[in-house]
Formats: sequence, structure tokens, C-alpha cells
Amino acid sequence: MNGKDVERLRTTSGSPFEAIFGFSRAVREGNRIIVAGTGPVEPDGSTTPGGAAEQAARCCAIIVAAIEELGGSPADVVRTRMLLTHPEDQDAIGAVHAQYFGTASPAATMAGVAWLCRPEWRVEIEAEAVVPG
Repeated sequence: MNGKDVERLRTTSGSPFEAIFGFSRAVREGNRIIVAGTGPVEPDGSTTPGGAAEQAARCCAIIVAAIEELGGSPADVVRTRMLLTHPEDQDAIGAVHAQYFGTASPAATMAGVAWLCRPEWRVEIEAEAVVPG
């Protein structure tokens, strides 16, 4: 318990950054699930091969798995943030976002950034979900 009589649940994805930087992939408190910035990391710790669309799909798959592990679904997503290192990738990343979260139609931000944790990353995505009931 966290002092508010609400249980706080956490999940990890196995990304090496979680242990190194000391964070959880996602945290659920009450009916709210917050997913940390999620880069395109494969189970072995390597970067997802391919371009922006492939990397965005991997980010979204990790996000969905974390939300589902904590009792939610993609339909519960109410907020996303997409950080891009190359502005020309916005259409490809936006299309992947729509495939995963278009039905939920969350509030979304897409912003350009100078760099991400690994130089080959073209995108990092974070999300928030509110689970009914």
C-alpha cells in the first residue's frame, strides 16, 4: 500500500534501461495505468531492426503488453506521447499509432527531439490508460 489505501502494481518489460535507470515499464494505481517512455527494444536488449514504422510497432506492442499485464486493454488508452528524432517519420509512426490505438482515439502528442537513449532509435512512445470500474 502507498499510504492512500490503494494498491500500486508494477510491471517490467525486460528492457535493460529499467534496471539501469531504476524504473518500471508501467505502474497501475487504482484504475490508472501509466506506461513509461518505451523505446524499440527487443527481448534480447537489442534495438528493433528496420525503420520508424517497425520501431513504432515494437514500442506499441511493449506498451500494450504492459497495459494488459496490469488489467487494461488498448481500448483503455486515454493519452499517448510520441517522441521522434526525424520529423519525416511522422506519417509512418502516426499510422502505426492508429493501428494500435485508433479505436481508443486518445489525446496524443507527437514531438521532435534531438536524441533518445540509443542513437539508432527513431521513436519512443509513452501511454496512459484508465481502466473502467
